[in-house]
Amino acid sequence: MVKETKFNQILYQNDYNKKKYDRINLTMPKGKKARIKGAAEALGVSVNHFLNNLIDDYFDECGDSIRQK
Repeated sequence: MVKETKFNQILYQNDYNKKKYDRINLTMPKGKKARIKGAAEALGVSVNHFLNNLIDDYFDECGDSIRQK
């Protein structure tokens, strides 16, 4: 008798995300997260989308090179 293995959606998604995305753990002062979430909601986007757009806009404006002061 051959035992069938069930497709595990969670494991599949975790594996896909690990291959396709980088993660950043960001720490900030209390209250700032709520402000960011409010700004994202006002624009109708997720916090992740909001922050990625800010980063993309920065690189579009300043270029990819990082300038140290």
